[in-house]
Amino acid sequence: METSQIDRMEMDTTTDQIPSSAHQQAGSLVDQAKAALQRGQLDEAEQLCSQALAASPQHRDAIYTLAAIQRYAGRPLDGLATIAKLIALDPGYGRAYQERGHCLRALDRMDEALGAYQNAVAFNLGLLASWKMLAQMHGAAGRAEAAGFARGQCAYLESLPPELQAVISLIHEHRLGKAETQVRAFLQARGHHTEGMRLLADIGARYNSYDEAEFLLESCLVLEPDNTNAHFDYVNLLHKRQKFGQALEQATALCRKAPDKPQFDLLYANQALAVGHFDEALTIYRRQIEQTPENPTLHLSVGHALKTVGKQDEAIGAYRDAYRVRPEFGDAYWSLANLKTYRFEESEVAQMREIEDQPNTQLVDRYHLCFALGKALEDRGDYAASFAYYERGNQLKRDEVGYDWRRITQEIALQQEHCGPELFERFKGSGSPAADPIFILGLPRAGSTLLEQILSSHSQVEGTLELPNILALAHRIDGLRRIGEDANYPGNLIDLDGTKLAEFGEAFLTDTRIHRKAGTPFFIDKMPNNFRHIGLIQLILPNARIIDARRGAMGCCFSGFKQLFAEGQEFTYGLEEVGHYYSDYVGLMDHWDAVLPGKVLRMQYEAVVDDLEGQTRRMLDFLELPFEAACLNFHETERAVRTASSEQVRQPIFRSGVDQWEKFSDYLDPLRGVLGPELSQT
Repeated sequence: METSQIDRMEMDTTTDQIPSSAHQQAGSLVDQAKAALQRGQLDEAEQLCSQALAASPQHRDAIYTLAAIQRYAGRPLDGLATIAKLIALDPGYGRAYQERGHCLRALDRMDEALGAYQNAVAFNLGLLASWKMLAQMHGAAGRAEAAGFARGQCAYLESLPPELQAVISLIHEHRLGKAETQVRAFLQARGHHTEGMRLLADIGARYNSYDEAEFLLESCLVLEPDNTNAHFDYVNLLHKRQKFGQALEQATALCRKAPDKPQFDLLYANQALAVGHFDEALTIYRRQIEQTPENPTLHLSVGHALKTVGKQDEAIGAYRDAYRVRPEFGDAYWSLANLKTYRFEESEVAQMREIEDQPNTQLVDRYHLCFALGKALEDRGDYAASFAYYERGNQLKRDEVGYDWRRITQEIALQQEHCGPELFERFKGSGSPAADPIFILGLPRAGSTLLEQILSSHSQVEGTLELPNILALAHRIDGLRRIGEDANYPGNLIDLDGTKLAEFGEAFLTDTRIHRKAGTPFFIDKMPNNFRHIGLIQLILPNARIIDARRGAMGCCFSGFKQLFAEGQEFTYGLEEVGHYYSDYVGLMDHWDAVLPGKVLRMQYEAVVDDLEGQTRRMLDFLELPFEAACLNFHETERAVRTASSEQVRQPIFRSGVDQWEKFSDYLDPLRGVLGPELSQT
């Protein structure tokens, strides 16, 4: 029996949810089955698992354990059939792919086993058995770099206490509540342990508790100033918080601390790119390409930098270099598709289809390929095949992120409950008096980048980024709480005072100043999710202007469904999910209109396309800015644009993109069902 491939920690797969009595009964039987398995009593173990599944047919741990028992009993084909049921039940469960790899390996189907192990670690970086198999299989195949990376992952995991190994798996299984409980208990017992603190910081960042995450990583560096892993995490967290100036300073310090480390030089280049030092970043990327031309990520980084500054032809060449180096590199193909104006050659489409069809294609490559193929086939007019790939890519991504639309619905209901006229009347005249910020918000793919580009063409307005500051402030006001605890925010806004609100407003202006290069009187924050915090914006920056970038429901939702985002926007990875989010958004915006009449200007994307000058004048009148013809020639404005619409806003407006969803109308009934008859007509 290969006991090294399954241990007690790896078989601990209980969920964070409160179980039913049947589920509890099944769990007890599975525990008995595990004990029988450890004793080598396979028949008894299998019988106990069968009883568990009779009590709770979808018990994840029972299915997983049964598959392992069948493999140990010399029946790997039965194990494969059982694990297929588990993958169908929970496609994002990394351990299921690991067990699939074990079964395939027992059948000597090594190529398929390799793909299964790759998928296992794509879902769960904490699966030591999968990393060991990857190191062994890559080494046997002569893939030295891949084998070395896998061995490095093994060494890291084996260096950790078992408690922290378990926490890593819990994090990647989206069981953050249990992971947080365990790592806090570990730190309470062991004191200051930097790896434990790094993991707790990771959990905090996933909860968007950035203040705590930043404090933890700063504490790691105080305890161990030479800990380059903690320093690396710290730079990345600062980047995530869009504290780009500070991130660049820390990346510089890290490179001084550990010179001649390519990964740290690359980290520095990424920060230089973020603050607009494009030439410096490109120089570093290209220098590293000269040293390691086989690194596809470097070519991809060059492409992203060139795309940002509008050098599309050169960006295309860099993206193509990335997939030439690594033909299965899904992100390279998606980056080409994400230019929106690129048209794939027939040979590229055939290559993508072949790679996506291979069983050993890694998960992250697979869903990038699916979205790229969806775009490529849409451009060719093959809408049935295009939708099939979009749907597959969304399913894979949805399984990875574990999004639940009900959580957002609850958050929005709290805004409607607590942010009423009495709150704004109480704090009338509070906050910072500054009128600098212009917030463009709404949903992604609703025309916000177009509005930003139009306004940024005005001599008095500067576009910046999708700034996270309002979201971070909301999380800070909410405070630290565990899963299942009631939210403090926005109910606790009533407990603030005018002085604190003014401080928050001034801090927003100070923290965002790094993004303002032109010295104009006004600047734009284009974070779409700020619509959920208009009440907070009104309290801290009552003179800020707010523009709602609105697009018809069907077009907006389907455009989001087609988009693979670099991070966040998890609500787009499903027609029903994005439909619920759009409905919640419209309901909340109606609430803001009712309690803050006249505060928000609604700009309908379709109206802007039909009447650019009229709608531009309307927007400028709202902002009390004089009309400038440059706003109508927005596509001639030279500025860095980082969103998915970067190439589209460098061209004049065309109507052709407005109603693209209608070509997929036959497949969108799940979306219509959620939106209802009124919204689905928009």
